[in-house]
Amino acid sequence: MVRRRVVVTGQGVVTPIGLHLTDFWNSLLEGKSGIGPVTVFDTANIPTKIGAQVTGFDPLEYMSKKEAQKVAQFTQFALAAARQAVEQSRLVIDERNAGRVGVIVGSGAGGLDVIEENYRKLTELGPKRVSPYFVSSMMINSAPGEISIAIGAKGPSFAVVTACATGSNAIGEALRTIQYGTADVVVAGGAEANFSQLDLASFANIHALSRRNEEPQKASRPFDTDRDGFVIGGGAGVLVLEELEHALNRGATILAEVAGYGCTTDAYHITAPDPSGSGPAEAINIALQDGGLTPQEIDYVNAHGTSTPFNDRMEINAIQKVFGEHAPRLAISSIKSMTGHLMGGAGAVELIATVQSMIHSKVPPTLNCDNPEAPELNFVPHVYQEREVRAAISNSFGFGGHNVCLAVRKWEGV
Repeated sequence: MVRRRVVVTGQGVVTPIGLHLTDFWNSLLEGKSGIGPVTVFDTANIPTKIGAQVTGFDPLEYMSKKEAQKVAQFTQFALAAARQAVEQSRLVIDERNAGRVGVIVGSGAGGLDVIEENYRKLTELGPKRVSPYFVSSMMINSAPGEISIAIGAKGPSFAVVTACATGSNAIGEALRTIQYGTADVVVAGGAEANFSQLDLASFANIHALSRRNEEPQKASRPFDTDRDGFVIGGGAGVLVLEELEHALNRGATILAEVAGYGCTTDAYHITAPDPSGSGPAEAINIALQDGGLTPQEIDYVNAHGTSTPFNDRMEINAIQKVFGEHAPRLAISSIKSMTGHLMGGAGAVELIATVQSMIHSKVPPTLNCDNPEAPELNFVPHVYQEREVRAAISNSFGFGGHNVCLAVRKWEGV
C-alpha cells in the first residue's frame, strides 16, 4: 500500500505570549517572555511563585457564555485554537465530508480547575452545589468532543494523555489516522489550563520548578548550566492535518509536510528520564526513518528543553547520539524559555513554532542560555537566527517515560 502524504493547512494557538498565531510568532522572534509572578491564586505558602499564565483570553470570542460556563478552561483554550486553525485552513465541513474529518486533542491534567472548584463546593457548601456539568467538563476527552460538536466533525475523535508528550502524540496519531485512510483531515493538538495551586505546590515539592522568583523572566534557562527547574504554564496548540491530494484538490494553502513520527518509552522511572537518552534517541531515529530523512538533512531541532538539569542533559545526550558530527551544525532551541512549559499543550505549540520557522526561515531563540552545558552546540542563544529550515524535528518527553519525535519538511510543492 502506498502511504498517503500528510500536510499542515491550519494552525491555532493560545499561549502566554500570544493568543493568536501572528502575535505568538512575533513574540518568539522578539524574545518576549510570558513568565511572571502568579496572580490567579495566593502563592504565600508555595516556594515557587512564578509561572507562565495565559492572560487576556476571552472565551466569548469563540463560544457563547452558556457554552463557556459548561466547560473547563483547557477545553476553552483547545476550542479557541481549533477554531483558529480551521479558519486558517479554510476547511468547509458539511454532510458530504463530515465523516472523513477527525479530532484528536489531548491534555495532561484536563479539568483540574473544575475538580478543585467542585471539591471546594462539596466540602464547604454541600453536594447539591456540585455542578451538574462537573463530570463532562473535567473529562480530558471533553476537548475533542466539544471541538467535534463545534465544527461538525464526525470522523474518529479521541483524546491522548501522555503528560508533556501529549500534544505531539496526538499529532502523531493524527498522522497515522490519515496515512492509513481512516480520515482525510484531522484536527489535532493539545491543551492545558492555567495551572492551579495543586499543580504549583506539587511540582514545587518535588523540586522540579525554578525558584528564581525575583527574576521570573530569567527563570526558564534551557541548556544553561545555571538552570534550576522548569516554569509551569498553560495554553493550547491545534493544527489541521490533511491528506495531500485532499488539500491540493480544494486549493488549500499548504504550510508544511508532517513526514515522520517516532514514539518510545524509557521504562526507567515514572518522573525521571533515563540519563543516557537512549529512549529519546530511538524516538528520533524512528521519526527520521519513518519520514525518509537522514540526520544530515535536519536543519533545526525544536527541543523539549524544559530547563531542568536532568531533562536537558538527557536531551543533549540523545541529540549527540543521533546526529554525531552533524550535531554542531544544527540549530537547537527551546521556546519554553519564553512560553514556560505548557505541559499537555507544549508539543503542539512547539510543532507550530517549528512550522513557522520553515515558512519564515527564522529560528526562534533560547532565552537565558548564557553558559550552555554543551558549548559546541548551537542553542540559538538570546536572539533568533536567520536560517533556511528544510527539515526539522520537534521533541517531546513526558512523565511516565514517554518519548515522541515529529519530523517535518518544508513545503516546496509537489
